[in-house]
Amino acid sequence: MKRRKFIGMLAGAGACMAASTATAGGTHHFKGYPESFGVLFDSTKCIGCRKCEAACNKVNELPAQPVPFDDLAVLDSRRRTHHDTFTVVNKYSVNDKPVYRKQQCNHCLEPACASACFVGAFVKDKTGAVSHDASKCVGCRYCMIACPFEIPTYEYHDPITPRVRKCTMCQPRIEEGKLPGCVEDCPKGALVFGRREDLLNIARERIRKHPSIYIDHIYGEREMGGTSWMYISGVPFEKIGMREDLGVTPAPELTSGALSLVPAVVGLWPMFLTGAYALTKRREKIAEEEQHHAVAEAVAEAQSEAAKKAKAAMEKAERDKQAAIDREVKKALKEAEEARLKAETPADPSEQ
Repeated sequence: MKRRKFIGMLAGAGACMAASTATAGGTHHFKGYPESFGVLFDSTKCIGCRKCEAACNKVNELPAQPVPFDDLAVLDSRRRTHHDTFTVVNKYSVNDKPVYRKQQCNHCLEPACASACFVGAFVKDKTGAVSHDASKCVGCRYCMIACPFEIPTYEYHDPITPRVRKCTMCQPRIEEGKLPGCVEDCPKGALVFGRREDLLNIARERIRKHPSIYIDHIYGEREMGGTSWMYISGVPFEKIGMREDLGVTPAPELTSGALSLVPAVVGLWPMFLTGAYALTKRREKIAEEEQHHAVAEAVAEAQSEAAKKAKAAMEKAERDKQAAIDREVKKALKEAEEARLKAETPADPSEQ
């Protein structure tokens, strides 16, 4: 494919896309499941033991971490989730007292990541978990941009099959009737698993009974349209690193305009890749032909030089051979002449 033809195809496709109305948009409105499960995190009960981190690492079969989970010195540094760390606990100092907050995917009722994913790799499951199907993912990482909690991460270290990674809320375990790993191993009951509506009632009851301990706010009840992972705290959430500027509007409603161009991108992307592939193959073919031509010239030049040297060597050998023959002939003639002269010389009488 010639470069001019490829550019013409792109221009034509772009014009067609512009002429049509992008009614499909890049968003798909996800509605939550009223009977879905969730987890309630009570920061007043968390002691920062990192047992939840260890459990998450174990049940998800993640790589061993460079710092052991019983080393609590890491709590002094601000950490975030990573491709091989689906949850972290951070420590905050509020009024000179430590307050701990667990961080992981909040499993939004209407996930921004799912609305931004134009191939449908993210799915809000009826269990409450937001799952990711790596086999559908094209690695665009729109989900990472869309997530208001900055949770999805990417395996940048893997050049062959990088994946988007995040907390799964232990969906397989939930489907088996088990608790999420972090909830099961929490020694202080800072994590409570159950149906979301029940968790809201538990949170409201704790706040009602202990108004001096808790602030009157259930984080995740309405933020970004609501999340399956919710929080109660004794200090303002902004003091423990949580955004309070997100509002209550579900993410898909906020991103529908910006993502309406995604179908156009999707439509053009395969054509662009095809054209780029064709141009690359053409350059490779030209380079291969030039290489073959250069090799042929080098071989011909070497063969010509070798023939010249062989001819010169043969001529020299012929000259040396003729010279040797001439020397032997002269030598033989000389010896014959000496023998003839000796035979013609009279004998000395005194020798008789």
